[in-house]
Amino acid sequence: MSPARAAARLRVPLVSLLAALVAASAVLLGAGSAQAAGYRYWSFWEGNGKNWEYATQGPSLLRPDDGTVQGFRFAVSEDSGDADQPRRAPDFGAICADTPVEDGKKRVALVIDPGTTTDAPDGEKPPALRTACAQVAPDASSAEALAAVAKPLRYDDSAMLCAISGYPKTGCGEQVSGDSGSAKPSEPTRTAEESGEDADEEGDGGGPSVGLLVGIGAVLLLGIAAVVQARRRR
Repeated sequence: MSPARAAARLRVPLVSLLAALVAASAVLLGAGSAQAAGYRYWSFWEGNGKNWEYATQGPSLLRPDDGTVQGFRFAVSEDSGDADQPRRAPDFGAICADTPVEDGKKRVALVIDPGTTTDAPDGEKPPALRTACAQVAPDASSAEALAAVAKPLRYDDSAMLCAISGYPKTGCGEQVSGDSGSAKPSEPTRTAEESGEDADEEGDGGGPSVGLLVGIGAVLLLGIAAVVQARRRR
């Protein structure tokens, strides 16, 4: 068989193989992205002096030091990676300027941002962003500091923070977009310790899972093996 004819015979299966690989990759990656889901909830933040950082503990576990700034933001997001930050800088000096130091108490600055009308539940209007300086016992948690200045608070049966100062009136971490079959992620306003969940089982934000990537790799390896075998037959 001439080299030209052998190359032509090899080209057809290679083209088919490449098409199959592209299709398989698209299906697998599509399956990963379809799992992404948006939830409406109060996220919890800590100020580092200049910027906001997503809290690594829930407000009922975290016991802030005197001079700390904490933030709460109501919005629709998938997880900590895309959650909206409070729209006010974490400036302890400005927030607690009019609250004098008191013996046996600590001061915790709070930024409470109910978000925008876009993220508000149907029929509700978010109140204005506000700040407050909570003066509480030295061992008080962030949740206790919040309760001192922003009642009424509402929690669900799993200890998730649902409402601050009565907003929103209903709902609690409900899914508003994405795949309806997605598992609800661990809420930012309570930790795995608070909810009794295994932290290792939290979602990854809806991206392709390790299993999906392994599957894609297996398909690619099969394709390479087919090409090598086809060349050996030449």
